[in-house]
Amino acid sequence: MRPTPLIAAALSLALAQPAFAWIEYSSQADHFSINFPAQPAVRDIEYVTEYSLTIPGRVYSYDDGPSRYSVTVIDFSDTEAKHAARLARCRAELGDGDSCNNPWDTELHGAIVYASWNLMQKAAQVTHFSYYVADLVEGRLLQLINADESRTFAAIHMHENRLYIMEGTVPAGAPEPGLFQQSLGFIDEKGDRIRYRSIYSNGFTPPPSFTYR
Repeated sequence: MRPTPLIAAALSLALAQPAFAWIEYSSQADHFSINFPAQPAVRDIEYVTEYSLTIPGRVYSYDDGPSRYSVTVIDFSDTEAKHAARLARCRAELGDGDSCNNPWDTELHGAIVYASWNLMQKAAQVTHFSYYVADLVEGRLLQLINADESRTFAAIHMHENRLYIMEGTVPAGAPEPGLFQQSLGFIDEKGDRIRYRSIYSNGFTPPPSFTYR
């Protein structure tokens, strides 16, 4: 007896699901939530910006055999002060000529583009690059093929001066990591998820929003 289309579709969906139970993970320190296959490892890093500042960040990651999932969060909150201090040092050494400048605003607004470029540079092939939003926080969406033919599905956003770089990498021929890549959310100091009513662009006045659990 052949299965009906409805039963066949349900069976196909069941077989496509991972054998482990995913969790909803939240980081109060970095104000985001996302689905991981299990509790991720967390490590502190230093991130070099486009204009050569070294600033702090964290990587939240989980490896499941050949599949890898990570969220890198970079804190840009002190970059204005760091650029101002560097400008003051430059002027003390060289005077007020054109050799000294303060690219802080350009650094902040260009952070998503620079992070996107860094991912493209590592890939063997870029198959998709587009504008993207998560809970109406604007960002960029990338799909990459790596040298070993694995595929990376990435999204990059910036919210409240934090840069979020989300990467899900799966072997060639494996399904997209949908449970991971579609679950990113931004949370407030109470742990409630933030949803904006129109597009949020970091560095500009936030639009109206509401929170939910």
